[in-house]
Amino acid sequence: MNWLTGGPQGEVKRLIAQLSDATKRDSAAKELIKLGAESAPQLIDALQAQDPNLILYYQHILARISSATPALTKALATAHPVVRVRIVEVFELSKDRSAIPALLDALRGEYFTVRSRATLALGNIGDASVIPFLLPLLKDTEGEVRSAACVAIAKFRDPSTFDDITNVLLDDPMIEVRQSAARALGETEHPAAIPFLMEALRDSSWWFEREQAAADLLTAIEKMGLAVVDPLIEALGDKEGTVRRYAAILLGRLGDARAIEELGMTLYDLHNEVGKAAAEALAKFGAPAVDIFIEALNHPEAEIRENSVTALSKIQDARVIPLLIEMLGDPARDVQKQTMLALGELRDQRAIPALQEIISNRADRDLSMLAKEIVESMK
Repeated sequence: MNWLTGGPQGEVKRLIAQLSDATKRDSAAKELIKLGAESAPQLIDALQAQDPNLILYYQHILARISSATPALTKALATAHPVVRVRIVEVFELSKDRSAIPALLDALRGEYFTVRSRATLALGNIGDASVIPFLLPLLKDTEGEVRSAACVAIAKFRDPSTFDDITNVLLDDPMIEVRQSAARALGETEHPAAIPFLMEALRDSSWWFEREQAAADLLTAIEKMGLAVVDPLIEALGDKEGTVRRYAAILLGRLGDARAIEELGMTLYDLHNEVGKAAAEALAKFGAPAVDIFIEALNHPEAEIRENSVTALSKIQDARVIPLLIEMLGDPARDVQKQTMLALGELRDQRAIPALQEIISNRADRDLSMLAKEIVESMK
């Protein structure tokens, strides 16, 4: 009956049309896969579609037809650039090693979108023999390709390539590409990447007026896990305040007890933002940090006492509420205010009598009104 549907190609066309019908999609896909190479040319043509969901169905079907590789390879060299990218994604899905020569050819093509996608596909296929072909792409004229090269090369977790990726991490003219390099090194979770990431942390071009960009670098360092604790402790003594602050933040996230003593010293850093970060980091350790804060509450610098009050309010420990109530009598107004706010968040009824005394003392109307608001909120 093939003459009724126009032969095998007519059948393929009919089945492809059925992929847009949710009730017929699964059976149509199975039939197309059974038809094998006969389905490939029309499925490749269908990759020109606009509907991303349908495109994804076509790609997954092609990825399951091993005999489609010759047709896909031919189209990769001749089709519209958009279709070429989608063909590369098919090879990425199938992890078809026989497609590697065609993908390597694509790396030399004129369309950067194809080059970048082919780069990622080669990284995901996972054949380390392609690394020498990927390394030159770290210097491609297009940022998207350089970013893809960082990601693809890092997939192999080969320490011998980390220096090449670090050249991008430190020197690429586009911060977006450098972010890709940071994320790529972080994803390796390889201890050999730590010195390179720490070098970037000490590079002011990474974080000066680029707080958002630096977040990617910090996440990459954090992914190194406990192996990076010692380098971060060392960074607490860096000459740059921003480096010290970031090191404190990361040590708090990692939660290794080796950092407690060093963070306790950093609590007294001359830069308040560093001391504040150290206090927040220490708070994450909970009860073991309380004694450090008790000592800091007696420091002559009001900012240190204020940071300690804020941090203490984040710790669940029986000693916290009595300490905060006592700090309501601090000589510094900002410390008093921060203590009241902390007690208001904790909503512990034991603080009400001390707050009532502040309400009764009208010498500072603003503090009196704040105390009244907090007491009302605690009822």
